[in-house]
Parts: sequence; C-alpha cells; structure tokens
Amino acid sequence: MPHPTLPAVRLSLVAIAALALGCSVAMASESAGLVKPMATKHAQGKGAVHEAQGAVAPGAGGAATQQPGAHATPAGPDPMDVLRERLAQKLGAAKAPQAKSPYVMQVTSKAEAPDAHGPAQPAAQATHVAPKPKAAAPDRTADLVARLRAEKAAAGHKPDGHALHWGYDGQGGPEAWARLNPEFATCGSGQRQSPIDIRGGIRVDLDPIQFDYRPTAFRVIDNGHTVQVNVESGNAIDVQGRRYDLVQFHFHRPSEERIDGRQFDMVAHLVHKDTQGRLAVVAVLLDRGSAHAVVQQVWNNLPLEKGQELPARLPIDLNQLLPENRRYYTYMGSLTTPPCSEGVLWMVMQQPVPISPEQIGVFAHLYPMNARPIQSASGRLIKQSN
Repeated sequence: MPHPTLPAVRLSLVAIAALALGCSVAMASESAGLVKPMATKHAQGKGAVHEAQGAVAPGAGGAATQQPGAHATPAGPDPMDVLRERLAQKLGAAKAPQAKSPYVMQVTSKAEAPDAHGPAQPAAQATHVAPKPKAAAPDRTADLVARLRAEKAAAGHKPDGHALHWGYDGQGGPEAWARLNPEFATCGSGQRQSPIDIRGGIRVDLDPIQFDYRPTAFRVIDNGHTVQVNVESGNAIDVQGRRYDLVQFHFHRPSEERIDGRQFDMVAHLVHKDTQGRLAVVAVLLDRGSAHAVVQQVWNNLPLEKGQELPARLPIDLNQLLPENRRYYTYMGSLTTPPCSEGVLWMVMQQPVPISPEQIGVFAHLYPMNARPIQSASGRLIKQSN
C-alpha cells in the first residue's frame, strides 16, 4: 500500500520545481532582453552585422575575422538546460517517457526514481488476507423459546404470555398459588398456614384485647379479590404487651375459619401492624341475622369500578363491629392470601356478629366465594379465653 503522505510530497516537489523553473525562465528572459540591445548597439558602432554564416569570436590580437568556407563552431550547452538538468537531479525528476519537449519532467519520489544500475523495483504492497468466515452458530431460537415458555408455565404464566393472577378457582386457584410466583412458594411449603379449623383449644386466662378504636375516616376499594376498607391512623389494639395499628379490614365469603368444623356466612378480617412490621389479625365472624350498621355503611360507599378507591363522607366507628363478648381463640398462622407470609398472630372472636341476608347478598353478587380452603393445623398450639 503506498505511503499515505506520498501524494503530498509529490505535489510539494512539483510546486518547488515549477517555481524554480519559472524563476529560471524569467531570469533567462531578462538576460536575453539585456544582451540583445547591447549587441545591437555594438553592431551598429562597428558597422558589421553577422548573420548565420558563423560565430564572431575575438582573437588574441584584436578583431576576429571569419575564414571563408569554414564551418561555425558548435555552441556550448544552454545554461538553462544545465540548470533544469541539475534541478531535476536534485528533485529526483526524469523526462517524461513520451514527452517531446525537453522541458517536460516527471517528478517521482526517491523510492520510485530509476536506479543507475537498473530499473526501480516497485514498492512492496501490503496484502490483506480476508479472515476465514466463522461457522454459523446453530439456531437455537426454538429451544430458547420453548424453555422460556416452560419456565413461565412453571411460574404461573399462560402459554400466550399473560401472567395468571391468583384467585379462588380455576388455574389461578388456591391449589396453584405456590406455582404462580416464586414469592408465593410459602403458600405450598409453609407449616403454619391459615385458615384452620379451630378445635381442641386450651382454655386459659388470656389477656383481653384492648381495642383502641375511634370514629375515623375511611375509603372503600374493590381490589379484585374482596371489598377492602382502608382507614386513617388512630385505631389500634394492645395485646400480649405489643401495640398494633389498624391498617385495613376486608371480607370473605364464606368464613375462612371454622370453629369445631362449623363455617359461618362471612367473616371480617381486621389487619393490624406494629412498628416492627409484625402482623396481628382480629377475625369477626358474621352470621345470618339482622342487618349490621357498620356493614351497611361500607356497602353504601362501594365504588362502581374495581380498583377505584372511594372516600366516604362520614367516619366509621369500628367498635360497633365488635361482638359484646370479647373472648377469643388465638394461634400463630399466616396470611390467607398470597404470599401467605407466616408469623401472623391470629385472634378469632368466639361470638359471631349478625348480618342480614340482603347484606350477604350484596357481597355475594361481587364475590360468590373468596375463601381459602382449610389448612392443616400441624399440631399447633391453640389457646382460647375462659
């Protein structure tokens, strides 16, 4: 491959040669212009004009005379030709191969200039060896797609790519919760799951639950699994030496808990949390009977769209939701919905609270069944108030 700066060098040499040649021609022209008038004057002064018969040369003793029949002495080399030749040698120039005029030169680099001992050897050109084409990798797209589909199916995704949402029946029902999402694994592997059938509780003098409830603002939302009521801060319970703040309460139909095998029409779960994130749930069983004012207040503020949270105009007093008899059952369990986290303190009120068939029908219209099946007690200790 030619050197990248060679064209620039060539152009520079040509420019120098042209400049030097131009200067030489100009000097020669000027010299010729000066010599011609002087020769004319000299010829006029002598009265002799020499033409093409010969050259006039001064003799040793005086004027020169032309010998008859003698030939003119050949003139020496033209100084301009000598100058051009020397300039060409300096610049490494040579006559163009096909140029008829001696004044046409071809400028070449020293690497290309002809050697006195032989023709110049052409510069070695770098050869580019094309890399051998790599063998095409096998197309494993189909295998990758199949593997991803299998992984999604194992994680609870439908073949069409849409994630299965957990629910209470069908492919997203309780039996499949643990497979829908790795975060739900405890739903299948946990050893202290809820709800349970409360049987054989040990009767002891349990500390009463201290309910610190007061009228508070609330908002109702249909979250797609149940009707949930989010409450403002200021409501709490004190139990077993800890204080838990009420976060929200919601409903299930039928009741998830059973007492000695008996299931109730509905249940309300009041979810509390302490400052360290531990959960405590108070379960209020709802049994068919007369209308309940607190339940009706919630139904009155049901939003028209799922996922929409509707603030209520009037505050709610959850003391009215509690039974008169505050005795309860207690055990350690889990959330009854995914992710089924364990370590939840459960307190199930022993006395159910009445709710009218019409109020049950309102909820049944939205959620005919949203209760997780009974889980194994696994030998857990259950205590109940005397």
